[in-house]
Order: sequence, then structure tokens, then C-alpha cells
Amino acid sequence: MLSPGETISIKNTNTPAKISVIIVTYNAAATLQACLDSIYQQRYPNIEIIVTDGGSTDGTVKILEENSDKIASWISEKDKGIYDAMNKSLDRVSGQWVYFIGADDEMFDDFSTMAFELEDPNAIYYASVLCKGKKFSGFVSDYQIAKYGIYHQAIIYPKMVFDRYRYDTKYIVRADHFLNINCASDKDLKFIFKDYIIANFSHLGVSQNYVDQPFEDDHVGIVFKHFSFKIWCRFMFWRFKKNYLKKPEK
Repeated sequence: MLSPGETISIKNTNTPAKISVIIVTYNAAATLQACLDSIYQQRYPNIEIIVTDGGSTDGTVKILEENSDKIASWISEKDKGIYDAMNKSLDRVSGQWVYFIGADDEMFDDFSTMAFELEDPNAIYYASVLCKGKKFSGFVSDYQIAKYGIYHQAIIYPKMVFDRYRYDTKYIVRADHFLNINCASDKDLKFIFKDYIIANFSHLGVSQNYVDQPFEDDHVGIVFKHFSFKIWCRFMFWRFKKNYLKKPEK
């Protein structure tokens, strides 16, 4: 029986699951604040921001200091590349869901719309992104994952993915593609497409101008290992056309 003036504290169980948003930066002072602002503007109420900076010298660290009250965790130190920094970030997440965004990218409001629809902890949810004013890539089949993968700015992962996998730093710019191939062949996981555009993806990043030769060398074997023989055959035919049936230069 309650005493006069005594109340019962009822825990709010309606708080949605936490999403850990990871930003990897290096000399990103020109774009980082706009990226952060796009996260602050989200309607989804349970987002933690984690930043791993590679030891920037251009003012990035100052921006991080100025935003430290809104950033759950940030560090600035040398790393061994983008995916090493992503792996470092994953060690600090406390959310049930994980999302990666570039310091030169920006979230759209549809990120929150999609976030409210996250339900299955064994599902990788993905949508589309805007790049150079155009929508990419829509629904992606297993065959398309084998060939190209999915823009990582389009994907919200359940944390269990990273309890099982990490980025293979052997691949300089295609480790996210390799991760998604592993996920596509994992019988405990599934991909669910949501028809939203959740971020603006900058096409000026290193991945757009760099050939990841180790991945190119391994790609055929990776597809053979992780997909059906039918998909592998389609992939080999596509690769043959791409590499050997190129139109002659005029």
C-alpha cells in the first residue's frame, strides 16, 4: 500500500531500439558539420553517434570537440585505413542496430521512417540512396549483390552481424561488398528492402576512384564460394563480357 504522496515509477517500454550511427573521418572539416546536422534533425529518438577520425589536421577535431555533447564517442588517432577505422568504431557501439555514413554524406528524413520499421533482429534492412541527383539502387537481388553489392549508406544492420563478422582490411575499398556477400550466404540472416531514399551519397569518395585489386583477384572465388552455381555462371558470363568484349576504342 502506498504512503501519502508516494508514487510508482513506471518504466517506459516504448522507447525504440538504439541505432549506432558510425562516421569514419579524415580531414573532413568541409563536410562533417552538415553530416552531423542531418543526423541531429532525425525524428527517430534513439540514435548514438560514434566517430573515428584518422588523425585529421584540417579542423575536423575542432568540429568534433564543438559537437562532443551530441556525440556518444569519438577518437582521433592514426589507423590502417577506412575499414580498420570502421572495425574500431564497432568496438564502441551500444545500439541494437548499426548504420555507417560518410562524413561527406547526409541523412534524409526517410532514414527515420525506415528506422521505425526495424523489427527483425536477424534482418539486414536496406533502402536506396541519392547520388548525383539520381536514385540508386532499389531492390537488389543475390546476383546483384554478387556483382556490385549495396551502397553501405543504404543499409541498417542488426548488431548481430558484427558479433559474427568484421570488415576484412585486406580489401581497401570493397570490404563492405565482401561483408554483404558473407551476409547474403549466411542462413541466419536475410535482406529486407524498404522503398525509401535514406541518404545523399557523395560520389567523390576514395572508393569511386580506386581499383581494389586484391578484391578483383578474389572476386570469382568469393562468388563461387558464397552463391549458387547458377549465379556463379551468370557472374562469369558478365565478367567475360566486361573484360573481353569491350568495344574497341575509336
